[in-house]
Formats: sequence, structure tokens, C-alpha cells
Amino acid sequence: MNDIRPARWTRRHLDLISETTASTVPVVTGWPAPRVLPHDDVWDLWPVQEEDGSPSTVLGRELWMGLSAPADGHPEDRHDHARLRLLARRGEAWEDLGHVFADGASAGSREWSGSAVRRPDGTVSVFYTVAGTRGEARPTFLQRVAEARPRLLTGDGRIALERDVEHREVLRSDGHMYLPADEIEGGPGRIRAFRDPGWFRDPADGREYLLVAASVPWRDRFEGAVALAEARPGGWSLCPPLLVATGVNHEIERPHIVVHDSTYYLFFVTQRHGFHPPGSAPTGLYGFAAPALTGPYRPLNGSGLVVRNPPAHPDQAYAWLVLTDLRVVSFLNYRSRVGEAVGTLGAAEARAGFGGTVAPELKLTLDGLGASVAW
Repeated sequence: MNDIRPARWTRRHLDLISETTASTVPVVTGWPAPRVLPHDDVWDLWPVQEEDGSPSTVLGRELWMGLSAPADGHPEDRHDHARLRLLARRGEAWEDLGHVFADGASAGSREWSGSAVRRPDGTVSVFYTVAGTRGEARPTFLQRVAEARPRLLTGDGRIALERDVEHREVLRSDGHMYLPADEIEGGPGRIRAFRDPGWFRDPADGREYLLVAASVPWRDRFEGAVALAEARPGGWSLCPPLLVATGVNHEIERPHIVVHDSTYYLFFVTQRHGFHPPGSAPTGLYGFAAPALTGPYRPLNGSGLVVRNPPAHPDQAYAWLVLTDLRVVSFLNYRSRVGEAVGTLGAAEARAGFGGTVAPELKLTLDGLGASVAW
């Protein structure tokens, strides 16, 4: 895997972005939307996958995970209290199955996004971002990837995950190919990344990989990248990045791959304040396509843009994730233009404009290097 030549996401690509109905979703009506959890915010959802990548169905319900935190205080503070939540979905109805891990089980002060795969032996590999350190006085931004492998329990018609399991750190930035994500001070959009592990099994060779949102020491602070790690005997091994946005974007998030019509589609999300200069491209789902896992990748729609929020509501939704059947899930973020200055707003005003629940589902159409979305 050391022969990977990373794709470059450049200003030349971003200059091709235009507002079209093929990529722009309509305004969500009926705000505030019904909440998945009445007393908790929910964001950054992902399915428990089968090993072919499809969502896992148990007792007639799809199994999902997401981040959750109590729905009080300033919405941006939720990242300092984030826990993984297990959810079941039947159609449009969601069921809360509780926290994925027992209190204090993970190695950090909170749990950030990841992925999960159901194994043939009845366990679930849960890959997630360990943020901070257990027991720290205030949240720091050390990030590394951990795995827990609880058994899936379905006795008496109930769905649960085993609680007493080992949590192992399986991957962290090497400090050379990828910058260390170890800052003490910071916040969303202002820190280096080594997080959001996305599990993927390559149908071409059956091998397992993790895609990780990372930062590379290539140019300046706008150094976002998609890292790749390969499962080998004895652990995970870092490979060169699949994509770099150095000089263009600081914070690529939630990278994942979907194989459709023998083409590898690499998707990721980013927010408008992560671009250089800030706001020079929209918050959205972006994508590249290649004939193989290692590339060469070219941007979808010329620019890479696949889904964007309506300009009147630029922060309406975020954290889009494309499933193998091309459904697209996300969460409702900020209503209207409140997100433009959310850091300067008081808790009450910011919370009044925050969604904190699942957004209406989209459906993607892919045709070679073309992508369009339907509401």
C-alpha cells in the first residue's frame, strides 16, 4: 500500500462549485423536528454493518449507532459529553437501546464518531474515536482509534450489547506521515484530526481497512486528509493518505467508501468554516471516485460537491453518510443563519435554533463521475 498516490483536492476543483438542484437539498419545514431521543441530542449516525457493508438487521430492525449527549446548555458543548448510543430503526421509527458502553468503560473523557461491523461469531467490532483521557479535569483533544468487541445479545426479544468487554487502542497518528492529534486547547474546526474510523472490506481482495480523518504535515494549517490503515497480522498498519486537501480545507470528517457498479466512491463531509478562506465553499457531502481502493481518485461533479444545504440555511444538516443502497442519512444542525455566529450566541439562543435529531433521508444517484440527490 506504500505506492498510493494521494488525490489532491484543490482550489481549481472548488472553483467549479455551482448552486444546482442536483446537489442542493430543500429547506426542512416543521422545525423543530420530532426528536429521536426526547432529552438527548443525537448526531453523527452510522449503521452496524454486515461484512458486505450493508446495514445489519436484527429482530426485524436495523441496528444503528450515533453520538448522544444531554440536550441542555449550549449545543456546541455536546462534544465535551459525547457518548456512543445504540439505536434500532424500523422504517421511520427509532428505538433507544441505551449507551453502547458502560459508564467509564472507554479510555477517554468522551467518545466520538466511528463505525461498527457485525462478525460471524456473534460479536460486533465497534471502532470509535477516544477523545481526551479518562478523569481529566477539563476536556482535551487527544484523539486515537479504539476497538471494543461486545457480543450481540438478543434474548427475550431484546437487543443489547455485552457490557464487560476489553477496549483496545488500535491506531493513532504516527507523527510523521500524519500529524499528532494531541492538542490541549481547541474546539470543532480548530484542531488537528485523527478520528472517525470508517470500516471497509475491499471486495477485490477481502482485506479489512479503516479510513480515518487525519491531518498531514504538507503545507500549512489547512491540512485535512483521508488516512488509510490496513489490517495485518498483529494489528493495523498506517498507509499513505487516499486524499489530501492541503491549502484548501483544514477539517475533513467521517470518510467512508461505497462500491457501486464496480467503482469505489470515497465520501467525506466538511463544514464551510473549515475552508480557506472560511466560507469559500459550502458545508456539504463531498466525493471522489476511482476504479480501485487505492485510486486514482477524481472528484465527483468536477468539484467534489455531492450534497449541500440550501443557501438560506447553510448549516441546516451535517454529517451525511452514504449507505450501500445509496440512502443518505444526516442530522439536523442549525436552523436559518444562526450557525454563522453560533460560538458568540448564548446557550438559550443557540439551542433554540439547533436540531439535534435525525434529518430527512436522501437518496443518491451515481453514474460514473456524476452524482445527484433526491429528497
